[in-house]
Amino acid sequence: MAGKSKKAVTGKPWLEHYPPGVAAEIPPLSFNSICELIEDSCNQYADLPAFTCMGSSITYSRMYEQSTHVAAWLQASGLKQGDRVAIMMPNILQYPVVLTGILRAGMTVVNVNPLYTPRELEHQLKDSGASAIFILENFAHTLEQVIDRTDVKHAVVTSMGDMMGGLKGSIVNFVVRRIKKMVPAWSLPGHTAYQEVLRTNGNNFSKPNVGHEDIAFLQYTGGTTGVSKGAALTNANILSNSMQNDEWMKAARKTPGQRLYICALPLYHIFALTVNAIMGMRQGAHNVLITNPRDLPAFVKELGKWKFNVLPGVNTLFNALLNNEDFRKLDFSMLSLSIGGGMAVQRTVAEAWQALTGCPLSEGYGLSETSPVATANRFDATSFSGTIGLPLPSTEISIRDDAGKNLPFGEVGEICIRGPQVMAGYWNRPDETDNVMTKDGFFKSGDMGFMDKKGQTTIVDRKKDMILVSGFNVFPNEVEEVAAMHEGILEAAAIGVPDEHSGEVVKLFVVKKDPSINEKDVAVWCKQHLTNYKRPEYIVFRDELPKSNVGKILRRELRDE
Repeated sequence: MAGKSKKAVTGKPWLEHYPPGVAAEIPPLSFNSICELIEDSCNQYADLPAFTCMGSSITYSRMYEQSTHVAAWLQASGLKQGDRVAIMMPNILQYPVVLTGILRAGMTVVNVNPLYTPRELEHQLKDSGASAIFILENFAHTLEQVIDRTDVKHAVVTSMGDMMGGLKGSIVNFVVRRIKKMVPAWSLPGHTAYQEVLRTNGNNFSKPNVGHEDIAFLQYTGGTTGVSKGAALTNANILSNSMQNDEWMKAARKTPGQRLYICALPLYHIFALTVNAIMGMRQGAHNVLITNPRDLPAFVKELGKWKFNVLPGVNTLFNALLNNEDFRKLDFSMLSLSIGGGMAVQRTVAEAWQALTGCPLSEGYGLSETSPVATANRFDATSFSGTIGLPLPSTEISIRDDAGKNLPFGEVGEICIRGPQVMAGYWNRPDETDNVMTKDGFFKSGDMGFMDKKGQTTIVDRKKDMILVSGFNVFPNEVEEVAAMHEGILEAAAIGVPDEHSGEVVKLFVVKKDPSINEKDVAVWCKQHLTNYKRPEYIVFRDELPKSNVGKILRRELRDE
């Protein structure tokens, strides 16, 4: 551990270790809203490709045109400024068009994981009060099961090939529906086809007056109670973080021409949303969308078509690529920035990545509540530091004890964050907001760490019981609640255990009510009610679970075993 100082950390020691040319503070916001930023980019970079997916591309001007139709349709459907609109899609060309259209209409985007079970989807739609949803038909059967119990009045259904052109799009849709059988049967009476939305008269679009404090996104995350909550991210939050990231990127190696990003992380995840989509559009960059990075051979084949410059990812993604022989043969001469986030980057992975690509793997840190990036390693670094780096411009990190007192260098406490990227609060949950915000405006991350004299922070543990699976939060309470819904289960406890592929996986301890239930019964039940990354990898039956004197299940004892 870093050497200790007798004094608490004061001031901003990290500023002395900023890269040359990177400002300590970002300037005042130059746009009133994200939609203004996007409109400016669509005008400035009109003829350049904005997004490419499966061989089809959309230019900035075309994205502007099509998003105008989306915005006009939303307004014509009776939705008002501030209404919530959900997007339930993987990385396909429709996503950035719909995203832009919702924002330009002055409405709030609710990002939904397409793999959610009906239970998870129902909670998010009801909690957000979403009035409309744009959904890929592959997942419409999930919506069908819950839509009548939500406030959703308008469902727009799109198909995989809808933006790939006539013949190609038809072939893709045929393959997805018939050959690969990826589209289960579904029925959503009164739904609107995406192509119909694009035929809406864009001249009827009325530009709203959107400001910094208007909520742009409800980004759902877990909490200390395990109940999924919407982090309310304002236009100012996202604009600020895009500026902070843009400023930090000044230290990265320059590449000629338009920057090319690989977007392998899902755009519904806050990391890709801000870094790839928003910051990418701010820079007039070209994002190549990877719909299914788990199909590693297809992913690597796509990478081979591009001289890519920026590759954000999580440790598991980098590790998987490193172990693919075809990936090792690619040309990395134009790769100037590899960004690791979402979960801890392992030193062995980082060192192997740099040895292969010649590009250091720079670890950053953040949360949905911080839009997301709060700290990052220097992008001009030549080696892996093992820390989460320095606070971004206009960001402060404070290491505090349980009483809220600043701790000296080297002492472990809770990592607290203050800056313009910190959320406005949790949607309709002032009590939960109060639990995570200090009186002086710091967000309590729930992560434990220490700061060294250079201002670099190292994470050592999590204060919460959260399990981190491939960069996604899994809260034990939710897994346990689902398990307890099974009539044959008396009690359950979930913990995270190390996994070489995903960082951690869920291990579930079960006390039976019905002696006849077995591991398969529990696994099938969890599959029905939990999305894939939340499902237990290991299921262990116990006669009893360790408990405190007041009856609280002691997960730490289970972990210590």
